[in-house]
Amino acid sequence: MVRGVVPRQPAKTGRQQGVAGKLALKAGKPSTRPGRAGKPRKKTPSPGRYDPRAPERMAEILKRLDKLYPDVTCALHHRSAWELLVATILSAQSTDANVNRVTPELFRKYPTVEAFAALTPEQLQPDVYSTGFFRNKAKSVVGAAKRIVSEFGGQVPEEMDQLLSLPGVARKTANVLLGTWFRKAEGVVVDTHVTRIARRLELTKHTDAPKIEQDLMQVVPREKWILFSHQIIWHGRKLCVARRPKCADCALESLCHAADKTWTTVEIHKNAKP
Repeated sequence: MVRGVVPRQPAKTGRQQGVAGKLALKAGKPSTRPGRAGKPRKKTPSPGRYDPRAPERMAEILKRLDKLYPDVTCALHHRSAWELLVATILSAQSTDANVNRVTPELFRKYPTVEAFAALTPEQLQPDVYSTGFFRNKAKSVVGAAKRIVSEFGGQVPEEMDQLLSLPGVARKTANVLLGTWFRKAEGVVVDTHVTRIARRLELTKHTDAPKIEQDLMQVVPREKWILFSHQIIWHGRKLCVARRPKCADCALESLCHAADKTWTTVEIHKNAKP
């Protein structure tokens, strides 16, 4: 279990209270299980009574994340902006652990951006094969290297529009570079973990990254954008996993009404799902 915040614990009987109706509320209150004769359902709060994006709720989420993950950063190993850019491109549809196994030998073999720029995509493909989608990734890395050498003097640019001009770089990759290396809060990194958890916490209803990012930028203070992204990504790896999230161990459990919770002490909202 992640250290820092002690979560609510399951019942001593060993039975985990289920979701959407298997929740035992406070003592003396009836069950909310749907379809059971004579047992009233708990009414869904009206929009005026519950706002998942309310400043008070968001502040509590951030407070608990700070206790869980006070100083986390990007899990991709790197020693320069260029190495981080390459690692981030390679991480698409792959795991950080897998990328971290590939990049040490890759950067030993090609130690500079100029060395990458001298390659053809076909020459790089065998080196990045195990990260998946190796043809597209090799093309993006070599293309980015050539442009950085020809247009930016061999230095990775640190402006959003310049980064977005590089092959293989969209807002997610640009935000990783700007936040992690250059310490510039220009946006919120939105990957699969951030998408899933933002929807579970009802911070967004969207499924596409640009709209999710805009929603998060509205409720998360700008000075927290960089750390918040890292915290949510780490939370998605450790506890709020895609299948069977570890809700009984989660410090955010009492703030979360997700429809796919595996254990809950609060009401379930059917529309709160990844």
